Amino acid sequence: MCGFVGFTGHLVGGDEILKNMMDTIIHRGPDSAGTHIDSDVSLGFRRLSIIDLDSGTQPMYNETNDIVIVFNGEIYNYQELKKDLIEKGHVFRNNSDTETLIHSYEEYGEAMLDRLRGMFAFVIWDGKKKKLFAARDFFGIKPFYYAIVDGQLVFASEIKSILEYTPYKKEINPLALENYLTFQYSVLPETFFKGIYKLMPSHCLTFENGELTIRRYWEPVFEPDENVTLEELTDKIDDAMQASIKRHKISDVEVGSFLSSGVDSSYVAACFNGDKTFTVGFDYAKYNEIDYAKSLSEKIKIDNYSKLISTDEYWDIIPTVQYHMDEPLADPSAIALYFVSQTAAKHVKVSLSGEGADEFFGGYNIYREPFSLRPITRLPKGLRKALGACAAAIPFKIKGKNYLIRGSKDIEERFIGNAFLFNEKEREKLLKNPTGKYNHTELTKPYYDKVKNLDDTTKMQYIDIHFWLIGDILLKADKMSMAHSLEVRVPFLDRDVFEVARKVPLKYKVTKENTKFAMRQAAHRYLPDMVAEKKKLGFPVPIRIWLKEDKYYNTVKDAFTSPAAAEFFNVDEIVKLLDDHRNGKNDNSRKIWAIYMFLVWYKRYFETEKAAA
Repeated sequence: MCGFVGFTGHLVGGDEILKNMMDTIIHRGPDSAGTHIDSDVSLGFRRLSIIDLDSGTQPMYNETNDIVIVFNGEIYNYQELKKDLIEKGHVFRNNSDTETLIHSYEEYGEAMLDRLRGMFAFVIWDGKKKKLFAARDFFGIKPFYYAIVDGQLVFASEIKSILEYTPYKKEINPLALENYLTFQYSVLPETFFKGIYKLMPSHCLTFENGELTIRRYWEPVFEPDENVTLEELTDKIDDAMQASIKRHKISDVEVGSFLSSGVDSSYVAACFNGDKTFTVGFDYAKYNEIDYAKSLSEKIKIDNYSKLISTDEYWDIIPTVQYHMDEPLADPSAIALYFVSQTAAKHVKVSLSGEGADEFFGGYNIYREPFSLRPITRLPKGLRKALGACAAAIPFKIKGKNYLIRGSKDIEERFIGNAFLFNEKEREKLLKNPTGKYNHTELTKPYYDKVKNLDDTTKMQYIDIHFWLIGDILLKADKMSMAHSLEVRVPFLDRDVFEVARKVPLKYKVTKENTKFAMRQAAHRYLPDMVAEKKKLGFPVPIRIWLKEDKYYNTVKDAFTSPAAAEFFNVDEIVKLLDDHRNGKNDNSRKIWAIYMFLVWYKRYFETEKAAA
């Protein structure tokens, strides 16, 4: 696991700029550094040594030194690829997965992507063709950012490196803020920094003769198989997961595993045959998973290392977390993930984690909503809309009000992913200068259009894979782990696992009793019932409680009444949100958190002369 930076063309003082870009992400690769600089391209690399410790240094070259690569990630089928390439006459200098990518490009060109299995973001410079080729993995596990500045392509594993490229002039993107307030994360391809973009998952780009071309090279497709039996499906899931976990353990250093009280991480931890698991919790019974984790670790005979996060520790680290995130993220569990990564990094360089199981196998509790709403969604649409309008007009809380409002809407209207904070009217009221661009349905509609013939729960999974998984789950997993020079691997997010998951019919995803039904059957083979059947929690964080306490209420209120807040928000409106929450009028904790995280991030990147980790 590593980090890379670079830019095309020749720049006066480019060597120093490249060094500054690399130094900014030293946390991604503290073990070594390397550069390639010529008149056409400058590439920089920071290495965290995991595979082929002695000779896996980057940038790496082919035999004739006219093709060079920088690569962040792991290719889990590199040994099979290497064997195939040797049979085709390629000569290898080392045993790294990086060199396999170079020879795959030589042999197959851009079609190499069809053969890969792993997590990756890489850049290949083809010196003969004067062409740059880059790609990001299938599900967006590893990040890739880029910008066009003065006709040249600038790119990096983290945005903060691009900010060190002096021709780029830092400017905030108001469209990103507006849509963040709805989704709780940066949802647009253009980031919070105007002109800096994300290369989206399963996309690749070429930059040649000053022209940038981006295309999608793969797409996840759900095709539920109604004829598969539960026993057959359970076998397929377990076979795919066992094979994936085995591949994800390939390493020349020790591998550990994150462990919460949930079935996803527990399944991985019970099967990975390692020695160490890592857990965090809070000093509130409802928000502490340490006892569960320790109990399971004892049963499966693995050491568990845990940390109880104090409230002050949590709040004190928020600015550092938002710095590492690059863009504001309003998910409170990101901070918990920071601490579990910190705990793991004291013992291992690599840790497995359970991300992706919910999106693949139907694990989120909200995936049951189509069932609970059936009594109203079966009514004629006009009647549903009328009932919803009547309920919305009621100015006070009443039992069933939200049920009628949600039931009046089609899935395409009401579901944008696991978070839905402010609707368009609410954010227009909050913001000083709302643009009104992008209704949330405009962003999700192209994806809903691709799954219009599938059931509502599968539609929700598809939306989450393209929004929530990328913008929240995987972003925080990468950034929080790499802040501690820790590589996190996610065995569920494997192409072969998805090949099984995409065939799971609705009846084996969500039942009256639970979610992720078929996957839980596979997990039952290794886990006690109390763990295999445990409801989805995630990393629970008590922000709802904290925001009512004087100390933290005042901390947030100071931010809400700051000059920065006045620049972007109508201060009276955001303070009212805070006060209504404190007084018990509404639970506004998630909305408050989103605004507060943006203000913390803004202070770090725009009000501090030089952000420091």
